[in-house]
Amino acid sequence: MSPEYVFNQQRALLEELNGIVSEGQNLDTLDIDLLDSTEILTKINNEDQKVAEAVRLVIPEIAKAVDHIVTAFKQGGRLIYIGAGTSGRLGILDAVECAPTYSVSDQQVMGIIAGGETAFKKAVEGAEDSLTLGVEDLKAINLQAKDVVVGIAASGRTPYVRAAIDYAKSVGCTTVGVTCNPDSAVMKLPDIGICPVVGAEAVTGSTRMKSGTAQKLVLNMLSTASMIRTGKVYKNLMVDVNASNEKLHARAIRIVMQATDCTHQQGVDALAQAKQSAKLAILIILTGKDAAQAEQMLNQADGFLRKAVEL
Repeated sequence: MSPEYVFNQQRALLEELNGIVSEGQNLDTLDIDLLDSTEILTKINNEDQKVAEAVRLVIPEIAKAVDHIVTAFKQGGRLIYIGAGTSGRLGILDAVECAPTYSVSDQQVMGIIAGGETAFKKAVEGAEDSLTLGVEDLKAINLQAKDVVVGIAASGRTPYVRAAIDYAKSVGCTTVGVTCNPDSAVMKLPDIGICPVVGAEAVTGSTRMKSGTAQKLVLNMLSTASMIRTGKVYKNLMVDVNASNEKLHARAIRIVMQATDCTHQQGVDALAQAKQSAKLAILIILTGKDAAQAEQMLNQADGFLRKAVEL
């Protein structure tokens, strides 16, 4: 590449960044380098207060995405997050928590990051600028039309994410964009754009701060609401928790006790009958049925415990 070409490319990128909300300079924190620790943290916290309100304003769009994710799950489809840098890491973080929390396959909710697993810990040069890697990564998981693809990019301009969304649309997937820049490609390209506008960061361009927090909240809402809508929660209890370690086993006992007001021993006994399924143990206690009968009731209720209790 000639020096002139590189210069022109850099100038075009600078002009693009100048128009991105999350890349702006925050007038309320211009003195942050002069402050003591408490004053710095107060400034950061003042900015953080704006995040939840920005997310609240886009709940209608988040709800549309949840409806599509629920439909996908019912058809055997997947929720697939894809992003670069902090955005990609947040997608992976949300995805990996779904399996132990709700006893779903680790293939049902997946996170893909530009540059692969190595990029989770260390930046992979050039990965987010590639217009081919995002497509290749989606092809590698055999993307299907019944899947939902959520592209995540705070700036909304990331080439890796834009190309991934374009490819997902060509396959027939429902596509969702999560960004903090309303006038961006990641807002305009997908079927559903979710854009909590949190404004300029306390430290200019550090989108792992407010923008990252907003994205984390949105992803939590997408996965949690979708799991609730598919019967993974009774009242507000995680009744499909996978008791894969001592803490989660204790939590399963506690969930059974909270749902039924039973004793600790009754909870332990019911879990043993239910092969450690908290949902089934709760139904056994609440209905007095044996494990086989309770399982049949759950199946009739499509896995929704509240419906099974009312049968």
